[in-house]
Amino acid sequence: MAGTNEPLLTVSQLRAWYAAAEILFDVDLEVRRGEVVALMGRNGAGKSTTLKSIMGMVPKRRGTVRFMGHDLSRAEPFTSARLGLGYVPEDRRVFTDLTVLENLEVGKQPARAWPDGSPAPQWTHERLFKLFPNLGEMPLRPSGQMSGGEQQMLTVARTLMGNPYLVLLDEPSEGVAPVIVEQMAQMILELKAQGVSILLSEQNMHFAELVSDRAYVLEKGQIRFTGSMAELAANEEVRRAYLSV
Repeated sequence: MAGTNEPLLTVSQLRAWYAAAEILFDVDLEVRRGEVVALMGRNGAGKSTTLKSIMGMVPKRRGTVRFMGHDLSRAEPFTSARLGLGYVPEDRRVFTDLTVLENLEVGKQPARAWPDGSPAPQWTHERLFKLFPNLGEMPLRPSGQMSGGEQQMLTVARTLMGNPYLVLLDEPSEGVAPVIVEQMAQMILELKAQGVSILLSEQNMHFAELVSDRAYVLEKGQIRFTGSMAELAANEEVRRAYLSV
């Protein structure tokens, strides 16, 4: 499936600023259908800013973002979301006073189809509770009473209720227990099997290797490496220069 179509997402010469400080410098990347792509780099490399800029959450940006044939270069985040681009922030942002089910309802969007008319992945409470058994055990629990890892799962599940073609997933393994990291990896592989594409911001090499097809390595807002995940794993020079702490 991956590689047989035009890219779902193409980013060209993306630049972004916070106030006067330029954070991204001509970032180019693409994600194809059914593909998991890791955007890797140390803290502060610009990974989260890249995802936010693609989604339209960084007001001061230049460059081209094309998604499913639409130009999102000047689009607002809600426009991107309605077109089927999902975004899972690093800081979770669940509605703490709402239950698990109520959080899921917030993200609900209609079913979608691929350009050829075939149905795109569609998500219901039932399907999500199979994917995230922890959530299925606590549908009526207020999300403010959940662990950080459970909130992370809920944020992903809420995004999937929008039936996205592609999910921008920011640091899913950051700051959660190892057992949750393992569940996150299984979840990403399951999503890929269902045909969902993922652009994954990550600095955990082991986690990225488990789930990713290809990788881009970012350093100080510039792409320093592009290749398959296997090529990155074999390239000790690149990993030492841009990924080791």
